[in-house]
Amino acid sequence: MAKIVVLGSNFAGLTAALETKRRLGKDHEVVVISPAKKFLFVPSLIWVPFGRRKVEDITFELAPILEKRKVDFLNDKAIKVLPDENLVRTENSGDIRYDYLVVATGSSMDFNVVPHLNPEEGYVNCIVTPPLAQKAYDAFEDLVKNPGPVVVGATQGASCMGAAYEYLFNMDRELRRRKIRDKVELTWITPEPFLGHFGIGGINGGKMMVETFMKMYNIKWITEASIETIEKDKIILKNGSELPYKMTMLIPPFIGQDVMRNSPELVDEKGFVVCNEGYQHIKYPNVYAAGLAVEVLAPFKNCTVPFGVPKTGYPSDVMGKVVAKNITYAITGKGKFTTEAFGKIPGMCIMDAGNKEVLIFANHLFKPRQFEIMIPNLLGDFGKVMLEKYMLMKNKRGLTYLP
Repeated sequence: MAKIVVLGSNFAGLTAALETKRRLGKDHEVVVISPAKKFLFVPSLIWVPFGRRKVEDITFELAPILEKRKVDFLNDKAIKVLPDENLVRTENSGDIRYDYLVVATGSSMDFNVVPHLNPEEGYVNCIVTPPLAQKAYDAFEDLVKNPGPVVVGATQGASCMGAAYEYLFNMDRELRRRKIRDKVELTWITPEPFLGHFGIGGINGGKMMVETFMKMYNIKWITEASIETIEKDKIILKNGSELPYKMTMLIPPFIGQDVMRNSPELVDEKGFVVCNEGYQHIKYPNVYAAGLAVEVLAPFKNCTVPFGVPKTGYPSDVMGKVVAKNITYAITGKGKFTTEAFGKIPGMCIMDAGNKEVLIFANHLFKPRQFEIMIPNLLGDFGKVMLEKYMLMKNKRGLTYLP
């Protein structure tokens, strides 16, 4: 009997664990190790700062579904992997042996890239975790009481510009609903070379569409922005420009979680797991990775300001399924080794644009592509809401084999 240990329990981790167990059955053991007790639908964090969602609306308990699917759940924090010994060292449960390991730990934030970027210092807000999204809610309510200029965007090195765009458009929507939009000057800053690049090279027609939204919402923008420092009431860019703010929300760069940065044999300099196109480690064949924990090299050259590649829910789900297939093949010999390079994964996304939305489809995440399209829906964001409901239902019921 083989023992498969999965580190992490969100999109990639839950999919990899349930799909591996489904394929292998009762003859093999699957164990999930995670400090989180709940699954979080991360894309909906953009709505928490405006009260449209509460964190409990977009989470569910992991233990019931894992128990139902005969997957063991260890609610503990992994602190290090010892790949030469096939061990995971945990905070409270000692060393856990594995035959196969799946790293789906997600990522953490690099707040050191810019002085005073850490929200704990009180200058900047961020929305990439539930506590920070809730803190951004409080900051927005303060802004409503005392309006002033707002700066939204992403720092140099960031990779999740899409969430920042969505937050920006939802802020515009909520400011208008509160009837104070005319009292707030909105400015967007991004390391992208043009609006709508999104860290994937852009989509045909996307630049024009995003610029149209910006003009329609009366939002100023600065591309190829690189931040020198953040002061209590202004952001200073490296070109010397100063942007005053009453409130700001910035997305930082992502780096690997502590457990992986404590495991240098497996990762690159940022703490991401180095894999082949089957998400198998290049040196340790019994170690796999999926989701944000995977190293993905940006294919963009000669960019003025560095930025990264977004590793969102759909690619994470795809990687989790590829890993499950390949572990099954390694153990049983059935099927074949499956590869799906990150850049060849189809691009499917719904970007909320503040009571509007844009449907994005492409046959590949990276260029060259044979098909790519952005379809605006100006009647509402019900597509984004329906996707949220579907994904929560699918994962809560353990139906990870669905698209």
